[in-house]
Amino acid sequence: MRKFTLLLLSCLLFANLWGQKIQVHEQSEDLGKGKNNALVVSIYGADEGDVEKEWKSLMKDYNAQKISSSKGIMFADNATIKEMGNNTIDIYARFDVKKDGEIELVVAFDLGGAYLSSSAHADKYKIAEKIMHDFAVKLSAEAITDKQKVQQKALDKLNSQQKDLEKDNKNLNSDIIDYQNKIKKDQDAIEKNKSDQAKKQTEISNQQKVVDDLAKQAKEVK
Repeated sequence: MRKFTLLLLSCLLFANLWGQKIQVHEQSEDLGKGKNNALVVSIYGADEGDVEKEWKSLMKDYNAQKISSSKGIMFADNATIKEMGNNTIDIYARFDVKKDGEIELVVAFDLGGAYLSSSAHADKYKIAEKIMHDFAVKLSAEAITDKQKVQQKALDKLNSQQKDLEKDNKNLNSDIIDYQNKIKKDQDAIEKNKSDQAKKQTEISNQQKVVDDLAKQAKEVK
C-alpha cells in the first residue's frame, strides 16, 4: 500500500510538472568547445538513458557521419538537417538530470564558424527550436503513457479487489439469509416438537389410565 501511495504521489507531481508548457530557450553553455550559444529544453518523467538513446537515433536520422560520447557530451559529426539547408552541422548535446524527474537537454548547433542563435540565424533557429520542442514533447508524452500504463494496472488490480470484496459480501449475506431461514425452520420445528410432546403426553396419560384400569380389574377377579 505504501509503495502504491508513493507511486501515485510521484505521478501527481509529474502531472503538475507536465502542466507547465514545454518551451525551448537559449543560453550560453560550455559543451566541450568553450562557451557558445545553445538551445535548452526540459523533458519530464523520461529515463536519462532513453533520452540519450532517442537523441542518438535522431542524429542518425540526420545522417551524422559519426556519433560519439565523451565526458557527458554527445557529439554528432556532420549531420544534415535538410530544412536548414545542405550544409552539414556539428551538434553537441548534454543531458542534465534535474530533480523531480526532469532532464534538461542542452544542444549547441555548430553551423561551421558560428553557433546557431535566434539573433544571427532566425530562420534556422526556428527549425532547431521546433526539433527540440517536438523531441521533448514526444519523450515527455511517452513517459506519461508509460506511467499511465503502470497506474492502469494498479487501477485494474484495485477494481478486481473491489469485485472480490463485493462477491464476498454477497456470499456472506447469502449465508446469513440461509442461516436465518434455517433458524426460522428450526424454531418452527421446536414449536411443533413442543406441541407433539404435549399431545404425546396426553396419549401417554390416557394409555397409563387404560393400563391402570386393567391392572385393577385383574386384582378384582376372584
